[in-house]
Amino acid sequence: MGMTASLRAPVQSSVEKWAWAAVVANTVIVLTGGLVRLTGSGLGCPTWPRCTDNSFVPHRELGSHGVIEFGNRMLTYVLVAVVVGTFIAVRRWSGSTREQRRLALVIALGVPFQAVIGGISVLTDLNPWVVSLHLILSMLLVATSILLVFRVRGVASGGLVRAATGRVISMYVVLWVVVYLGTVVTGSGPHAGDAKAPRNGLDPHVMSHVHAASVYVLVVLTALLCFELRKFPEGRLALLLLGVELAQGTIGFVQYFTDLPIALVAAHLVGGAVLIATGTFVLLAVVSSSLAPGTGETSRPARPTRSR
Repeated sequence: MGMTASLRAPVQSSVEKWAWAAVVANTVIVLTGGLVRLTGSGLGCPTWPRCTDNSFVPHRELGSHGVIEFGNRMLTYVLVAVVVGTFIAVRRWSGSTREQRRLALVIALGVPFQAVIGGISVLTDLNPWVVSLHLILSMLLVATSILLVFRVRGVASGGLVRAATGRVISMYVVLWVVVYLGTVVTGSGPHAGDAKAPRNGLDPHVMSHVHAASVYVLVVLTALLCFELRKFPEGRLALLLLGVELAQGTIGFVQYFTDLPIALVAAHLVGGAVLIATGTFVLLAVVSSSLAPGTGETSRPARPTRSR
């Protein structure tokens, strides 16, 4: 089924594909935004919403930095097209629920709001706290898109013991702490996005150790969750999350001891989005399963009905 046909008469499988497209697009914009900063192109277009005071497009004097920053702005329109397509697909799907339509609307509205935050970061000369907020909002959009995927799929519930719920919630809270501390480390480090951009004034070595400590806590909590879920299907998801954490942690340590090469920092950024996506899916799977009636019996949610 083509993309146009999937919007004219969407079925569950095509709506799920649109939701996954929103996850991927929001992850890609994290990467491209990171590359803008890593190449020192954060002020390649020195103002917003125009690229310069007199033009929406970069001129020759801005050089490659202007092209890179402008290219990232243009990719935002691709992201807008994807999330609007997702919203239309959900709205036109006969099996959609009110919650699913609201999630799709939040994602669609979140992208232009995110663009405004990006503009504010330019207007404040890449203030590290605003840049940090810019990244966190992208991660929130990734998490919300995963929630939409989960709701559209109607994932099976396995009747887990409720004790697993507390463990997975604790893990998820720490996961977000890890990601936020990562943005604080970035705000104190060398990749500011422009040679004249301010830093947050914190010691990058101290903050790196604080960030690493939060990673240790996250890995321990996830390992305990894997043990607790070892006899349930959700245990495989927890193991996948643990693998993502270990890979992301390895990249983080290597980049720290190799003076933050651009390629590894970019990989670490994408890894952060993958970490949020995987952790969100694990949270939803375990909470949904633990709230299912009975223990050990598989129950599937009823087919969604259209509610207006």
